[in-house]
Amino acid sequence: MKKVEAIVRHHKLEEVRDALVGKGCSGMTVTEVQGFGRQKGRSEMYRGSEYTVEFIPKVKVEVVVPDSSVSAVVAAIVAAAKTGQVGDGKIFVSDMAQVIRVRTGETDEAAL
Repeated sequence: MKKVEAIVRHHKLEEVRDALVGKGCSGMTVTEVQGFGRQKGRSEMYRGSEYTVEFIPKVKVEVVVPDSSVSAVVAAIVAAAKTGQVGDGKIFVSDMAQVIRVRTGETDEAAL
């Protein structure tokens, strides 16, 4: 099993969710996050004054999928989240040692 974490733009969340549901993801966790990458923030104007926003608001979507689904899930996220502009986000894939469903005690892929 793998955990796929995607940092995406807020307005792309629904498209990413729909793409993941289309690939068979039965659940996901969504968190509002802030950060910066290569762009190091952005400048904005407010009442005639320029100021720098150092941490850009984004959304983190987390799903745990069987190893066989990872490439399809990653491709679906990329297709749904891509705008072609700087700041589209990142995807991280990591190994999951164990998953346990609290209510039933099911483990690993049965718990997904």
